[in-house]
Amino acid sequence: MRVGTLTTARRGTAALAVMLLCAGPVHAAPRSAAETATRYEAESATIVRGAAESNHSGYSGTGFVNGDNVVGGYVEFTVDAATAGTARIAVRYSNGTAASRAADIAVGGETVFAAHAFRATADWNTWATSTVTTPVTAGGNRIRLTSTTADGLPNLDHIDVTVTAPDSTPPAAPGTLSTSGLTANGVALKWGAATDDTAVTAYEVRSGNTVYKTVTGTPPATTTTLTGLACASPYSLDVVAKDAAGNVSPPSNTVAFTTPACTADGGVPSDITTVSTGWTIPWGTYWMPDGASALVTERDSFEVFRATPAGARKQVGTVPEVVTTGGEGGLLGVAVDPDWSANHYVYFMYTASEGNRVARMTYDGSTLGGYKVLLKGIKKNKYHNGGRLAFGPDGYLYASTGEAQDRDLAQDKNSLNGKVLRMTRDGKAAPGNPFGNHVYSYGHRNPQGLAFDRDGRLWEAEFGDSSKDELNLVQPGRNYGWPICEGSCSTAGMTDPKKTWKVSEASPSGIAVVRNVIYMAALRGERLWRVPIDGENLGTPTAYYVGSYGRLRTVTAVPGRDELWLSTTNCDIHGKEPPGSDKLFRVSIT
Repeated sequence: MRVGTLTTARRGTAALAVMLLCAGPVHAAPRSAAETATRYEAESATIVRGAAESNHSGYSGTGFVNGDNVVGGYVEFTVDAATAGTARIAVRYSNGTAASRAADIAVGGETVFAAHAFRATADWNTWATSTVTTPVTAGGNRIRLTSTTADGLPNLDHIDVTVTAPDSTPPAAPGTLSTSGLTANGVALKWGAATDDTAVTAYEVRSGNTVYKTVTGTPPATTTTLTGLACASPYSLDVVAKDAAGNVSPPSNTVAFTTPACTADGGVPSDITTVSTGWTIPWGTYWMPDGASALVTERDSFEVFRATPAGARKQVGTVPEVVTTGGEGGLLGVAVDPDWSANHYVYFMYTASEGNRVARMTYDGSTLGGYKVLLKGIKKNKYHNGGRLAFGPDGYLYASTGEAQDRDLAQDKNSLNGKVLRMTRDGKAAPGNPFGNHVYSYGHRNPQGLAFDRDGRLWEAEFGDSSKDELNLVQPGRNYGWPICEGSCSTAGMTDPKKTWKVSEASPSGIAVVRNVIYMAALRGERLWRVPIDGENLGTPTAYYVGSYGRLRTVTAVPGRDELWLSTTNCDIHGKEPPGSDKLFRVSIT
């Protein structure tokens, strides 16, 4: 109940309804040369379960509306719009109580804002403005504020309405489009920013009516990398800009090119050189889409570095809340979003206080920020934490998890451990997963290698126990045997690996695919395995660099080149080398 004897007396008459017709708008001062607000006084509107009063100060016009303390009381304005468009409605009100007062705001009988909150003001003589935006039609529009609680409406002074006609002005054409980094299956693109009377919200890379990629953001990036192009094929591309209203700019200049011929399958490691030194347990490596640099994680320092082909490295940040396990936990895998140029997302798998996690951060090319945990509940242990991340050609994020030295978890389809997981960029279970949760495949012991081949198939390497390490072709819903099977077995329902090794010859971590060949880094085996793909089978493995560089942890394909990056982890508890002893190598495939 509001202050004052008139208010108290009126609120005691619950059936009171006062109807006042709109007496016409009053024009308020223009907001700008191109924008004018029209004022509608509340005391001249249609009032139900309330009254026009003037017992407080600071109002405009001849008074204000004091609504009854009931649900369903309302004030309705008739707002004239010269054209259809978007209306910005600034409601001037006072609320001298301690709590917010809520009202439904309807346009033409349809609620567009439910229980909109009008927050408390200092007293009934103190006025505030709450602004909402809604579409309106040409002509008269009934805008009604209806109380939704027994506290009733706040005191309403007036509304100022500004109607903006639909945006019909397209953006200007983007600046000069250019290409770089042309490969058999991709190209990097760069163009100048377009301008618009409101704002550019997206760019589309097109060929005729075919849209190859949409780049969004605030503002959208003016660079992107196209992948998945056909080799030895001509392309003709341009870029257009779009605004929030869907207006499309004229196209940029057209760039024409022909992708190089397809590289023949096969090839062998022919040269190895040192990219950089001074690393301490570099665990994960993932290339940026433009191929100009890679992100590298250090397991025990929790630090993330930018590394370039020329050998430069720079710390770009750390991942929060990471802990070690005194064994093989810590900061593990990293993956860069395929649409990084639009969203700047990168993803990490790591060990935290309660278990292993997947988190997302933003990376602007120089600094990490925006930490957000996406997935928890992955059990941790000193060993068997898995940790590899990879984006599939389907756009979903895949993660490998160990069974955390609890064997039975690998066979439990409701556990996140001993699995390959598949998730959206927000950490939700990906649509189409075989069990309706995050699990993509199960029966894994300690998988640390994930890579997709040119046909979109997923290959996975994992540590065996005492007899057989495995290289698996992973398919959704399949059971890969652990702990019932280690290596191949005859148990019904189990999927056999495509290749196995003695643990002394492998103990595999990272894998990569170049020219239809899998390369597998071996820790205990201290070698790089080359394994050709033959359909859904594998050819004869060949070992390279046996004992030459120590424990090989991660191998990564260099985008657009027949090259690998290969890293050591000789500083870990098994290698026992001093900090700073690890290296990052470049391997040429010819």
